[in-house]
Amino acid sequence: MTASDAPPEVRRVLLIAHTGREDAREVARAFCKALTGHGLVVRLLAEEVRDLAVDVAAYDPAIETADSHDDAPVGCEIVVVIGGDGTILRAAEITHRSGTPLLGVNLGHVGFLAEAEYDDVESTIDAIVHRRYTAEERLTIDVSIYRDKELVTSTFALNEASVEKAARERMLDVVVEVDGRPLSRWGCDGVVCATPTGSTAYNFSAGGPVVWPGVEALLMVPISAHALFARPMVVAPSSVLAVEVLAGTQGTGVLWCDGRRTVDLPPGARIEVRRGSMPVRLVRLHRAPFTDRLVAKFGLPVEGWRGAAERRRRNNGQDNGAEGTDA
Repeated sequence: MTASDAPPEVRRVLLIAHTGREDAREVARAFCKALTGHGLVVRLLAEEVRDLAVDVAAYDPAIETADSHDDAPVGCEIVVVIGGDGTILRAAEITHRSGTPLLGVNLGHVGFLAEAEYDDVESTIDAIVHRRYTAEERLTIDVSIYRDKELVTSTFALNEASVEKAARERMLDVVVEVDGRPLSRWGCDGVVCATPTGSTAYNFSAGGPVVWPGVEALLMVPISAHALFARPMVVAPSSVLAVEVLAGTQGTGVLWCDGRRTVDLPPGARIEVRRGSMPVRLVRLHRAPFTDRLVAKFGLPVEGWRGAAERRRRNNGQDNGAEGTDA
């Protein structure tokens, strides 16, 4: 068989949408039509096909459906996620083992994890068709939960694992540990263990630092702690963080991972957090600095800035005889 006789490459895209929103359903249908129109195979989760009201056989090539979340990303070159950060976190669960890169189209409020906005649909489709995108790896955390020194469950998180009090009227008594050594004991509402990617999520709301995603580190932030030393901490990516719900106390806790998965924590439970074995890959269409993303997403005021590039532009204009006045 010669190269010209080889069968054409089959390119597949998994599409995951927030089907509870009409605008997300509309955008998802537009992606299905455009991508199949360029010869790409679109795969949908079986539970989303009915919500999207698409006739899978009416497309050429026909839309594929995936009954299993584990099988859904297999053979797909990219996952298009239509919704907000919550939908992207759901997609990260589905693709965690496969490592398929995620391209978020933001229809939410802030959308820190998304790369494209609602108005960028046409250019986003064009970038997918012509493979004009890159994927960057984001550090995750692996979370282990122990009861009576026995591992009862394990999971992962892209943003954070938070240990929180289960009852509003009671504080949670915990002792925290870093690298096998006790650090402090807190009566608190909870403790957030976050990644740099999650530093702009719950960590940020709890008063933790914003950490650039290129930094490899783990973060620990107490929530409303009644203690002398209760400051946000940034530790090495090789460190192991642990939170123990003190035995003999009346308060119980609950573990939340990315605000989606929960585990009950009775007194004596222990949670260990370490760097994840599998990163999550996020698609990037642009190489804009993270600073620009912060300014855009949070609407930060930057009026009056006269940076080096602006000064060079103004100086060059004046050197060439152009008029210029200082603001």
